[in-house]
Amino acid sequence: MSDENEERDEDFVMAFQDSCDRPALLLIHGFPLSSQMWEPQLDDLAEFVRVIAPDLRGHGQSDSVPGPYSITQLAEDCADLLGHLNVATPFVVCGLSMGGYIALEFYRRYPEYVAGLILAATRAGADSPEGKAGRDKAAELAKNEGATAVSAGMLPKMLAPSTYEDDEELVEFVEDVMGAASLNGVVGALAAMRDRVDSTPMLGDIAVPVLILHGADDQLIPVAEAEAMFKAIPNAELVIVPDAGHLPNLEQPDIFNDAVIDFLEEIFGEDDEDE
Repeated sequence: MSDENEERDEDFVMAFQDSCDRPALLLIHGFPLSSQMWEPQLDDLAEFVRVIAPDLRGHGQSDSVPGPYSITQLAEDCADLLGHLNVATPFVVCGLSMGGYIALEFYRRYPEYVAGLILAATRAGADSPEGKAGRDKAAELAKNEGATAVSAGMLPKMLAPSTYEDDEELVEFVEDVMGAASLNGVVGALAAMRDRVDSTPMLGDIAVPVLILHGADDQLIPVAEAEAMFKAIPNAELVIVPDAGHLPNLEQPDIFNDAVIDFLEEIFGEDDEDE
């Protein structure tokens, strides 16, 4: 079982979930979610590694800190948390969607700390001008109508159409997790994503193993983005998850977890699960 904890610094209180003392896996959630989205991974992967899943600032149980935020700042928050916990290096960093942007930035800043990267439902490129305008429009919507107005518009696109139609329990779960994001968190994260740098030029220089996981029916980020990262990263594996959209870890947790476990065993060795 995981424990919920808090780290306090001069800026904000960052909530996180931490499973045990083993080689570590950092799970960075997407927008506008929280560490709760990793529930199936916290349950299953803790047998193999120490799973640490923070709530990014303004999300989940972390403090609602006024923005704007930056992807660099969010990566530094994660680094500060791992330092606070004295996590042994190197460790694996996994990010989904916005969490993938943060994972790439974490690697850019601290490559010596990273044993491997897991990039789920994400892309390497920066926002297009149209994408930036969309972020600004969503931020204005949040300011005018509340943070949940943004999550309500995103919800149908977060899951594969079949999942959205047939799995009422999962839809309600995702809606509840998204609904917990604060106005500061939503507006701050939208600015961070809008202004993030293009990570495409660094893909060829990534010197650690990379697992790319992407839902076959992702409506927010096309599968082509995952395929492009796979072609550009020297030591990469690509797993397209069937019958899954933008949240393959929740829609097909068995497929997602099996791929992650295989990846972790390649990096840390199979014996680590028995320590």
